[in-house]
Amino acid sequence: MRLSVGRARLLSVSSPLSFRPRPGSIPDSPGVYRFRDAHRRVIYVGKAKSLRQRLNSYFADFAGLHPRTQTMLTTAADVDWTVVSTEVEALQLEYSWIKEFDPRFNVKYRDDKSYPYLAVTMGDDFPRVQVMRGAKRKGTRYFGPYSHAWAIRETVDLLLRVFPVRTCSAGVFKRAGQIGRPCLLGYIDKCSAPCVGRVTPDQHRELAEDFCDFMAGNTTRWIKRLEQDMRQAAAEQEYERAARLRDDIQALQRALEKQAVVLGDATDADVIALAEDPLEAAVQVFYVRGGRIRGQRGWVVDKVEETTPGELVEHFLLQIYSEGEIPREVLVPELPPEPEAVGELLCEQRGARVELRVPQRGDKKSLMETVERNAKESLAQHKIRRASDLTTRSKALQEIADALDLDQAPLRIECYDVSHLQGENVVASMVVFEDGLARKSEYRRFAVKTKEGDVASIYEVIKRRFRRYLEERSNTGELTPEAGEDEEGVEGVASGPIDPETGRPRKFAYPPNLVVVDGAGPQAAAAQRALDELGVDDVAVCGLAKRLEEVWLPTDDQPVIMPRSSEGLYLLQRVRDEAHRFAITYHRAKRSKSVKESALDAVPGLGPARKQALLKRFGSVKKLKEATVAEIREVPGIGEATAELIVSRLKGEGQ
Repeated sequence: MRLSVGRARLLSVSSPLSFRPRPGSIPDSPGVYRFRDAHRRVIYVGKAKSLRQRLNSYFADFAGLHPRTQTMLTTAADVDWTVVSTEVEALQLEYSWIKEFDPRFNVKYRDDKSYPYLAVTMGDDFPRVQVMRGAKRKGTRYFGPYSHAWAIRETVDLLLRVFPVRTCSAGVFKRAGQIGRPCLLGYIDKCSAPCVGRVTPDQHRELAEDFCDFMAGNTTRWIKRLEQDMRQAAAEQEYERAARLRDDIQALQRALEKQAVVLGDATDADVIALAEDPLEAAVQVFYVRGGRIRGQRGWVVDKVEETTPGELVEHFLLQIYSEGEIPREVLVPELPPEPEAVGELLCEQRGARVELRVPQRGDKKSLMETVERNAKESLAQHKIRRASDLTTRSKALQEIADALDLDQAPLRIECYDVSHLQGENVVASMVVFEDGLARKSEYRRFAVKTKEGDVASIYEVIKRRFRRYLEERSNTGELTPEAGEDEEGVEGVASGPIDPETGRPRKFAYPPNLVVVDGAGPQAAAAQRALDELGVDDVAVCGLAKRLEEVWLPTDDQPVIMPRSSEGLYLLQRVRDEAHRFAITYHRAKRSKSVKESALDAVPGLGPARKQALLKRFGSVKKLKEATVAEIREVPGIGEATAELIVSRLKGEGQ
């Protein structure tokens, strides 16, 4: 590898411009660069086809950079680079530096849980079959990983009938040798009992090698051999031996049934899928050997830098395959930015050809979709585990309080989102989180009257919600008519602070500590203006912009940038996403209802009450189109002339 090294000298840490390389000093060549902080620690490692173009992009327009990149640059105090000959060398050097320096701003994959492996300790004098977790050991063969340890034990229990390899611990093995009596497995023929000399060390090692051979996928040979031995024993009238061999064959077949056949017998592939959100990503891998799923494993990663799916795939391939087994085929959801270089590096590490591709159709495409569903479920479970931890929730609330300069942690947070389609069917949602957890019984939804855009909609919704809060706080307890769509379009609301049936305060009686709106500065300012006009001065307001995950205060020109790994930002994102989901659900329901009613708009003289009566009677416009005049006349308020008009208009529309 031909290398040359350059550096921009450290001058000051106040601004990225203080350590910007001199014009013309950066070579226009492929290479790898490192940003360091004031303590000389490497905080980011990157590669580039052109070092000059890539590094200049960091210093050309600081305000236009992504906030995560801005944070990295303001943390850095120095940058240096190394020129290499090819993109493959750049990939190798980038990964070796990431592994060596563990930079805080680079993507790092970590197991979302400790996966168990089936291990055979071939380095021991008497190899042992066992379940192992954690770091791999030299001299041990591994199969898996598996999603559950019990799945391994079931498989081992079936295989020990045919391959009676030792499974006991060193203490039990030594004790059995001292007393000259094997353990229970030795008596029931699920261990060859090398501890008492029933087999020699070489014979036992041969059993262990056969066990590994079967687990590696060479299954057909073993079943054919046992079937041949069974037929020969039957021909020689050794029926007991033939029956034992028959049972051995059935045990192997049951073990194989636990590993689903998904692809052709000759297929050795790793199927990789991603699921991501703006803060985190989950990766799932299915290991297919001999056409069967032999194992499964998952990782999660905090996205401390802005990355595309292809870049996530590249980081994953370099980190996971640096020391692990590489199959003949690697199926990915999206190719890395430099697929030829990555493929060449994988081939070099494997010592044979590796095909890196995105499946487009057939069984491999279907399997990729299955792995993707597993990745989405893994990410969802990770979020649930993270959100349910009391310590984490307390930390998140305190981080929000610190970032927004609040007097206390916001134990009750309300978030608002507006949803519409080109200004039609405008609705809004209000979701409530108390102590970091969703309170779905407190959710509310609004039919928005204004047609002047999201900012005006936020203003209207916040003003309506807090006007109701003020009314309920000062109300003497009289109830309005039954709950339903109120005069302002708020569903399920009745005034009065106390519900006479439950004795509990009504939904709008509780004020939040913090109001979060989906949007940036203008939306936050609109919410604050609504509160100011109502005289509500004890509720904090902020906006969360989805594109860059920035937190905006109503009176500030610049956003509050919370760290990407911040539990507080993670909680705000969950609150905002839940508000968005709730608003979308309501909007779709409203739009669906309006579409159903629009077909009846073509019938003159048909008012809202009779439209509702028709839909209630027939269930849908489609069934109404199939109805006869006589059937339509059965609806109260529909005469013969109107029924005929409905049939003629709907039939004409359907043609």
